[in-house]
Amino acid sequence: MSGHPLRLSAADILPADPGALLVGRVWSDRQGGPCPVLVSAGEVLDLSGLSPTVAGLLERPDLAGDLGGGFPSLGPLDRYLDRGADRGSLGRLLAPCDLQAIKAAGVTFAGSMIERVIEERAKGDPARAEAIRAELAAILGGNLRGVVPGSANAAEIKAHLQKNGMWSQYLEVGIGPDAEVFTKGQPMSAVGCGADIGVLSASRWNNPEPEVVLAVNSAGHICGATLGNDVNLRDVEGRSALLLGKAKDNNGAAAIGPFIRLFDAEFGLDRVSGLEVSLQVAGEDGFTLSGASNMAEISRPPAEIVAQTCNRSHQYPDGFMLFLGTMFAPTKDRGGAGQGFTHHCGDRVNIASGPLGRLVNIVRPCDEIAPWTFGTRALMENLASRGMFGS
Repeated sequence: MSGHPLRLSAADILPADPGALLVGRVWSDRQGGPCPVLVSAGEVLDLSGLSPTVAGLLERPDLAGDLGGGFPSLGPLDRYLDRGADRGSLGRLLAPCDLQAIKAAGVTFAGSMIERVIEERAKGDPARAEAIRAELAAILGGNLRGVVPGSANAAEIKAHLQKNGMWSQYLEVGIGPDAEVFTKGQPMSAVGCGADIGVLSASRWNNPEPEVVLAVNSAGHICGATLGNDVNLRDVEGRSALLLGKAKDNNGAAAIGPFIRLFDAEFGLDRVSGLEVSLQVAGEDGFTLSGASNMAEISRPPAEIVAQTCNRSHQYPDGFMLFLGTMFAPTKDRGGAGQGFTHHCGDRVNIASGPLGRLVNIVRPCDEIAPWTFGTRALMENLASRGMFGS
């Protein structure tokens, strides 16, 4: 591995609002395993007495009301970060979810919708992207912004694009009645803040996807929100949409965190719908990239995406984490004129939003980062060995 260890502090990653209700997970060296926690005033408090899993916490009918106090401390948050990378003297941060399915909605913003069409028509070749982008702009004239999916206006645009030979499966899910919702990764597979995030070694055209992630329980109730990086391999998916699994579900290719901010009287879905999510990429080669997504520009209300994901036809008994999509698809040239952006090993990716904090990860090849070995079976065995299931 190249570069210097990633060093973070609590101040680097916590939300700007000190009153935010934050739950998540840490690996506690003292407890010998993962613990659901509340982060309050820079202290990590053990919530295992309420539930041994975050999925279980989110099933409680009044979780915010249950967090009044009296929970044992597992130490300061800074001591889960003080050794660099994702290591601390007391343990490390984990993704703030465990048994939940990891789902993602695609093509939910007009800007990234166009980029998906470009990937498809370029067949994964970044050198062809700019010419296709100009061709689409000439036909569309920017008229996808503000289009309500499934509306009469959307049907007219579909007919216009079909006439010009430009209709795409990505536009079908972008402005058609049915959202694209796919499985980003298996339960327990996401990495947390400070960890390495994975990109396939064979990929030559890829990018981060800064997104808001909703935490939803088994009843379809949205309990809170956090940040996520839904790493995208543009060349792989661009070759064929049937390669979505290969493009999306890889070792360390989903980062979530740092913590779930629970909904309460001060923070709810209305605030989420207006969040701005910023992205900064800093490479070891001196390359920098920045941008932002504004949730107000999403084409489908988040509650509608949740309803299309979880309903009488499709259940999630352990709940799910739902990436809401991104409008940010970087096009800044990095490797040469017309080549667009792609990650280099060692890139530092910062995804931030004031009310949710900051998610920071370092990009490495999937086959060089730590393999994922602690899955659901390991969690159950660990909790049993610690006596977490009672008699």
